[in-house]
Parts: sequence; structure tokens; C-alpha cells
Amino acid sequence: MGTIVEPWAMAENGYANANETIKGSSRELRHGRTAHNLSSSSLRKKSDLRLIQKIPCKTLKNILSNLQEVILGTKLTFLFLAIPLAILANSHHYGRSLIFGLSLIGLTPLAERVSFLTEQLAFYTGPTVGGLLNATCGNATELIIAILALANNKVGVVKYSLLGSILSNLLLVLGSSLFCGGIANIRREQRFDRKQADVNFFLLLMGLLCHLLPLLIKYAMIGKSSTSQINKMSLNLSRISSIIMLIAYIAYLIFQLWTHRQLFEAQEKEDDDDAYDDEVTVEETPVIGFWSGFAWLIGMTLVIALLSEYAVDTIEEASDLWGLSVSFISIVLLPIVGNAAEHAGAIIFAFKNKLDISLGVALGSATQISLFVVPLTVIVAWIMGIKMDLNFNILETSSLAFAIIIIAFTLQDGTSHYMKGMVLLLCYVIIAACFYVDQTPQKQPKNNLGGVLSA
Repeated sequence: MGTIVEPWAMAENGYANANETIKGSSRELRHGRTAHNLSSSSLRKKSDLRLIQKIPCKTLKNILSNLQEVILGTKLTFLFLAIPLAILANSHHYGRSLIFGLSLIGLTPLAERVSFLTEQLAFYTGPTVGGLLNATCGNATELIIAILALANNKVGVVKYSLLGSILSNLLLVLGSSLFCGGIANIRREQRFDRKQADVNFFLLLMGLLCHLLPLLIKYAMIGKSSTSQINKMSLNLSRISSIIMLIAYIAYLIFQLWTHRQLFEAQEKEDDDDAYDDEVTVEETPVIGFWSGFAWLIGMTLVIALLSEYAVDTIEEASDLWGLSVSFISIVLLPIVGNAAEHAGAIIFAFKNKLDISLGVALGSATQISLFVVPLTVIVAWIMGIKMDLNFNILETSSLAFAIIIIAFTLQDGTSHYMKGMVLLLCYVIIAACFYVDQTPQKQPKNNLGGVLSA
């Protein structure tokens, strides 16, 4: 696992010695970091430990250095204030819409900190295990919200939130990145490597097929079978498809972390210059110990679960008070706020003409949700005795299909400009407007029988 060196120990013993201790793993990890890690690192700031070094008590020094790195080591530190405010509002039974809003804000820095902590643990476990950690924890917020919504039998919220995460990454994040990158580099053509994007497209199309078939069964079997039989067929097909999707995701991890790792690291090697070294110097060595990082990761996950529970419990009250449908809140607001830190990082790298990283964030997240979080949610619902299928209804599935097709045409030539980004953003606005005008009452799950969502 390697020697565990706390940051204050590095300062006392000299950074040169500390860096020498882990230089092998550091060099290896630098070329093993995912686009998600690089994106999140753009929102971090270097900590000043000079005052902490003067504290004589070793235990207190360790605690303060960890607080400095984990809580104050991000540009989103001020958003942590929403966490105690949400807990206070819930304990004193303030407005439930206020609790919902504070919970969403509090989830934003937590998602970024989970990415930071998984990267810190990867320094000790190696890039392969670190990649697996990132694959598991990269969308922890969406997965926790989905499981808690299932526990409350809100299947509609689960489907909407997961669909919204995919659409948000494909159209909003990537569109914003291409648009901002095109404006910032308006006098030169932006290029990117299509190899990684092609792999994600194939997997996204496979996920789309798994959503289409249960939907098509509804129309193919009308008049031939009873409603209960159609529901059972859709449910069984969805469960089989979910298992296959998880197998495909495991194969994708093997492809990404072992057999074709170079495809997902090319963007770093191309930008291996002095400017890039300056950007990632603070990330070259771990800043907290292994067990400290592990404890912080567990703590952050528990807080995410608490805020997610608040959000799930109060989403319907927020819908009534704000005059927005549950579908709009779940598809648009939840993904935007929950992934704001990662999205901001993708845009920052697009400004710096590092589109490979921006595409890795957007397409990688969409693929992870489509082939990992969605099928895992179906399996978890199966275990919980809840009949959730992959039929997301014709409107939602059509939106997903057109988003994937538009992205495929947009990125087919390996070049980008701001007009492509603008079109993607406008497409997202159109889809968001569609769910905004949909004011169908949705206080109960649309599909708690594993059948077809009512149109």
C-alpha cells in the first residue's frame, strides 16, 4: 500500500524526502488520473500549513491539517454552510421547500470532495484500484438519491433523476464546454481525440436499446396480451437487460483501466508542458493519510445520504410551492446542482483548450450513469421487492435518443467550435422547457408496478 505520510509530516521532514517516499506511485498515478479527477482538481486550492506546523500536539496537528485540506481545500468551501442550515431547518420543521433547496446546495461541495478523497486514496492503492474507486464513487450522489427514492417507493423520481443526469452531461455540460471553449479560442480550431468518445457512444447506444425494448413491448403487445402480462414481460426483460448492462460496464472498466488505458490518458501526455505541471503540482503527492482519507470518505458519504434523504422527502412539497413539476425538478434541477462542481471543472478545461478532459467528464459520466447506476438501481429495486423496469416512457426515452444522436453528429469530425456548443445548449433548453410545461400531477410514482409509465 505504501508509506502513509500526513501533510504536516511532509513539512517537518522536508518535501523532498516525503516526495521521494511516494514518487513512484505519484508518477504512475499522474498518467492514471481520470478526466473526473482532473476536472474536480480545477476547483481546488493549495493549503497553507505553516501555522499548523507550529502546533506541538501531534494529534491536534493531524486533525487540523485534515480539516484544512478537506474542508478548506476547495473553492466551494462556503457552500458547506448549507449543510448545518439544512439540518437545522429540518430539526425545527421550517419550510420543506427551504430544506429541499439547502440540501441541494449542500450536495454540491460534497460531490467534489468525494472525487478529491478517492484520488487521495488512489495514491496509496495505485491507479487501477483508484480507477475502480472513482468508478464506484464518481456518481455516489445520484446512486444514493435513487436508492433513497426507491425506499420511499418514488420510482418516478428515480427514473427522472437518472435520465436528467444523462441528459445534463450530454447536452448541458458538453454544450457549455464546447461553447465556452469555442469563445475563448475563437481564432483557432479546437481538436480532440475521437477514440475515447467513440467507445462511450457505443455503450450509450447499447443503454438506449435496453430502454427502447421494454417501451416497444407495450405497443407491440397491445391487444395480444393482458396489461399484467405486458407488465411482467417488460419487467423481466428490464432485469435481464440490467444484468447485461452491468457486464458491459465491467468490460468497459477492464478496457479503460487495463487493456486500453492509453486511450483514456492521451490528453495528459499531449499537454505535458510546464504550464500543465504548474496546474497539477499540488496534486502530485497525497495531502492526507490513507486512513484519514478513508474515514473522511465514509463521513462524506453519510452526509450525502442524509441530505439526499431530505431532498427526496421534500421534493413534492417544493414542487407544489415553486409551481414546478416533479419531473422538471428531477430532470433539470437535481442533476445541475448535484454535479455543479464537476460541470464547472469541465468548462474550465475547455477554456484552456483541453477538450479531451471535458469530453471525458461529460461522456464518461453519462456512460457511468447509463450502464452502471441505472441497471444497479433496477437490481436494487428487485432485491427490495419493488418492480422497477427500464421503460422511461416515450417522451423521456425519445429525449435520450435524440440527445445521443445529436452528440454523435456533433463530435463526428474530431473538431469543435462555439456554434456546436450553442446548438447542444439550445437542445437542452428545449427538453427542459418540455418538462417545464408538463404539469401532470406526480405525487405518486408513475410506475410502481413495474409496468409501463402512463403517458
